Amino acid sequence: MRSRPFLATAAAIGVAVLGAGAVVAQIEGGDRGVAAVDSSNDYEVGSVSVDTSGPNAQAARVAGWREAQRKAWVQLSRRLGGGGAMVPDGTLDSLVSAIVVGNEQIGPTRYIAQLGVLFDRARTAGLLGISSYVSRTPPLVVVPVVWSGGVGGVFEQRTAWQEAWARFRTSTSEIDYIRPPGNGADPLLLNVGQTQRPARGWWRKVLDLYGGTDVLIPVVRLRRQWPGGPVIGEFEARHGPDNRLLSRFALRAANASALPQLLDAGVKRMDDIYQAAARGGYLRGDPGLSPPPTEAVSDIPAVTETLAPTDDASAPVVSIIVQVETPDAGAVASTESALRGVPGVRSASTSSLALGGVSLMVLSFAGEPANFRAGLEARGWQVFGGGTTMRIRRAPQLLPPDLQPDNALAG
Repeated sequence: MRSRPFLATAAAIGVAVLGAGAVVAQIEGGDRGVAAVDSSNDYEVGSVSVDTSGPNAQAARVAGWREAQRKAWVQLSRRLGGGGAMVPDGTLDSLVSAIVVGNEQIGPTRYIAQLGVLFDRARTAGLLGISSYVSRTPPLVVVPVVWSGGVGGVFEQRTAWQEAWARFRTSTSEIDYIRPPGNGADPLLLNVGQTQRPARGWWRKVLDLYGGTDVLIPVVRLRRQWPGGPVIGEFEARHGPDNRLLSRFALRAANASALPQLLDAGVKRMDDIYQAAARGGYLRGDPGLSPPPTEAVSDIPAVTETLAPTDDASAPVVSIIVQVETPDAGAVASTESALRGVPGVRSASTSSLALGGVSLMVLSFAGEPANFRAGLEARGWQVFGGGTTMRIRRAPQLLPPDLQPDNALAG
């Protein structure tokens, strides 16, 4: 889940357009809001079958999880070029970040299950002697549209399509997805009507609030042949304010109970399409979504002086919200230290901590936000968004010519 303290701003926009009563009616109550299960970069090995026994149910389950770790490690090691050599259980315990239970049957002395295993990327790469470098696109906001019974929806209520995107693990994808949870002001800002409005000015304001540079619009149309019968999902991968179609496909489920599996498969196919589009250059940023250019000034030295970070005590102090990926506690401390080192920063602290996800940091800056952005970029940070809400990321370091990134092998 990506918490966003800009909701008050978004609500204010809605008030100006619709009136206070309409805003309250649309954003309060309702069954919606699905946080993303996992946004970390861990290696994942799925569909590991185990069948173990023990003196009691708990012992059998522990033995099953141990066996799943061993089997998953062999698969992952071979996939990453490590040869599949086994390591001690104690080492595996330090590498495994989570066990994902797909299906399990627990008896008095027996345990049968289908499990998934997540391995910490940095530790695993260090043990195998490979690079943990992952190439990602700029952050893209996901607006999952579902059509069912002739009615389209996004976040107005909880949908199976939104839940499928929340379940999807992004660790193996080259796309940096921003998945709004669907609560608060999300139904006002991201809805079916918004996906059909190409106006760049409004899209730019909305994307800045979420820290994104562009929008992805995965669409599914669900058709039921008869109540309780087969379900056909027609999927469309769309992109950008123009709702441009990239590709489409269809999947079929035998009955309504298999709908979650159908949608999970649809999300995976969608991700493959978006990754292929990114590699082919079809997800290039829309120039209309970039901040409007400033007026040209003939005095070039004056412009340079204005944009230079300043620590003038007389400059107005503004509050800036920074979103940053924090895989561990060390990343939190190092990022806070780096932010405090930018000239003009009076204070910097973490307001919302999400280890393995995206944390929020609030800082006080003496000067214009553009000066703070310039100071970050001068120190090697990539900065997305604008105004007083930004998302930052360390600029990727180029690999040596003989060292290839491993993200193509991760999965």
